[in-house]
Amino acid sequence: MFNGFTRTIQKNRFILLTVVVSFAVSAVVGAVFGYYGASSLPRGLDESMAVVSIAKKYSPAVVSIVATKDLPVLERTYSPFQSFCDDPFFSQFFDCRNQPELRQKGVERRQVGAGTGFVVRSDGLIVTNKHVVIDTDASYTVIANDGTKYPAKVLARDPFQDLAVVKVEAQGLPTVVLGNSDNLEIGQTVVAIGNALGQFSNSVSKGIVSGLSRSITASSGTLSERLEKGIQTDAAINPGNSGGPLLNLKGEVIGINAAMAVGAENIGFAIPVNHAKKVISDLESTLEEKSS
Repeated sequence: MFNGFTRTIQKNRFILLTVVVSFAVSAVVGAVFGYYGASSLPRGLDESMAVVSIAKKYSPAVVSIVATKDLPVLERTYSPFQSFCDDPFFSQFFDCRNQPELRQKGVERRQVGAGTGFVVRSDGLIVTNKHVVIDTDASYTVIANDGTKYPAKVLARDPFQDLAVVKVEAQGLPTVVLGNSDNLEIGQTVVAIGNALGQFSNSVSKGIVSGLSRSITASSGTLSERLEKGIQTDAAINPGNSGGPLLNLKGEVIGINAAMAVGAENIGFAIPVNHAKKVISDLESTLEEKSS
């Protein structure tokens, strides 16, 4: 009888302990979910899913811009006695003053550059960097995320900033959302999308805002421009990413990727999107006037 009572007490204690632990776990779980919100996940996982969502939603609005140009095809011409001229003994008996020459043999259309842009209006208005479309003798083709190609016309090259706007004849294109670059904070997460190295279209990289109001001189070929109040980021920006969007975790464009620091790692720069808004607005007003 005594042993049975002991077992009963022990059993009741076990049940009581189980109930207490269950309430404690419930309280902790409730506190965690109350802090993060019932439908939210811890920060790391939530941020990861935000980047996935941005890539899926806005990559279709990011395009590659390819520059092509007719370039001469050159061939080297040789004298029929060239082999003798190359010989130290026989060269004294021939006129070897005429060296091999280059002769043009027609022209060939070749790719001379590649960059990125993003669609700001569904009727084909695209923002990019000026240095991506700087060659007035080149032809430009916009390649959408699904592989569709559009002949592009450069509508505007900003005389003061590394910004340009191109246009393709299309309707119903996916577009980005423009944010407010004045509200940026150092340390906040950003996402870059672009045609990395001119080969890997719609490459996505993630980083943070590393600095604000940076002033640098960016060079590309013969073009050299001063970038004022630039956004510094450690999100990977490579050649070809120029003109692509830098987005916050809401999926809003807050910058236009423009330059990278040569000889450094993870130091890239973007033009604040607020600098581009006026260019877009002025151009839209001009287009509306022409259509009216």
